[in-house]
Amino acid sequence: MLQVSSVTKQFGGLKAVDELSFNVKKGTIHSIIGPNGAGKTTLVNMITGVYKVDSGTVFLDGGDITNLATNKLVHRGICRTFQHLEICGNLTVIENVMLGFDKYMDKNILRSCFRAKSILEDEKRYLKRGMHLLDLIGLADFANKEAKNLSYGILKKLEIIRALATTPELMLLDEPVAGLNPKETEEVSELIQTVVADEVTVLLVEHDMKMIMKISDHITVMNFGKKLAEGTPKDVVNNEEVIKAYLGSGALSGR
Repeated sequence: MLQVSSVTKQFGGLKAVDELSFNVKKGTIHSIIGPNGAGKTTLVNMITGVYKVDSGTVFLDGGDITNLATNKLVHRGICRTFQHLEICGNLTVIENVMLGFDKYMDKNILRSCFRAKSILEDEKRYLKRGMHLLDLIGLADFANKEAKNLSYGILKKLEIIRALATTPELMLLDEPVAGLNPKETEEVSELIQTVVADEVTVLLVEHDMKMIMKISDHITVMNFGKKLAEGTPKDVVNNEEVIKAYLGSGALSGR
């Protein structure tokens, strides 16, 4: 579904991503792991149009999407969450979710000003869909609460649901359980697996190795901007180079 071919991103004299290539199969959870500074978030930013690709190509379903603007990528079926929360704190939970439906809604200025029937119908339709998404993850009771008053764990789930509201084919998640406690981590893991069950492909960047090994179908390991290893969770956790560079000899003891 996603083909990343020899992509490179350089900041001054530093190559943050260095001729990296990998493929993501449709309907899978494909994880990207590696030490801090390996280039993982830079890679996500390149795929999603936040950073320009210096060289190399990114394909989605065979079509070239290299350096497409973010708003155009949303219409091609790509969405993402961020390493640091990008939630609108002054909006309610349901209003944040409604932002995800923006690409479908009637945005004509005159019709909006005069509250035309098409505008009201859009709001009603997508409000119902948004409440359904919140209900799926047990957040319906928080729908009318301002996001800034809610816990970090709830906001992490909200960001995923807002991305899901765009009805993506490919969702990129950048450290979705960073800063969460074990219970919240398990809840987000279940949410991600539910997303895949709804036929959304996931590209996941995460440091929580227990979670990665539990839910990933395939893993690409990065180090210093390059691909260090690739394979199933079992392949990766037993790879000596990966153990030396990232996992450590004591990681996931009992594997």
